[in-house]
Amino acid sequence: MTASETVPSTVITQLSRPRDATEAVRRNLATCWTAVVNAGGAVVPMGCPLPPVAQATLRPAVERITGELSPDHSRLLMATVDGALAGWLLLRREAHPLAAHCGVLNHVQTHVHFRGRGVGAAMMRHAQGVARDEMGLERLQLAVRSGLGLEEFYRKAGWTEVGRWPGALRVSPGDDRDEILMSLAL
Repeated sequence: MTASETVPSTVITQLSRPRDATEAVRRNLATCWTAVVNAGGAVVPMGCPLPPVAQATLRPAVERITGELSPDHSRLLMATVDGALAGWLLLRREAHPLAAHCGVLNHVQTHVHFRGRGVGAAMMRHAQGVARDEMGLERLQLAVRSGLGLEEFYRKAGWTEVGRWPGALRVSPGDDRDEILMSLAL
């Protein structure tokens, strides 16, 4: 792990190998993820029930993500404030050779106790630098759930909406949301 960016009391660190993800790190990731999902966040992983969820429910996804870390293909960025995990995201290179110049951001989340403090914006700026300068990527993409105001957050960070899957996400019966596809040239 190396400290890379500081924004008023926010420190961004990067994990690029499975061994970087200590038990404490994995526990903190699952704790943050649980809080975000249970607050209505759009980062529900495959195989996980809809909220409310317990930390143990998210632990297999954390183990999979941290176990697949690789300097060339998958990096985890974590934001801490005064030593507490305030947010994290996963930056991955597209696996297919035709898209290997592109990266994907997944699981972008800020712990509910740290929202509105610039943590998410700091992570997004840092992810762009890592993608471009360290991984050699030329473009990033991500997908967000409509109805949470996330698309505006990403627009302010320079992202462009490039498409939508209308009604692709069913939050609950009668509550279908669009999946918004966004892109950022680096």
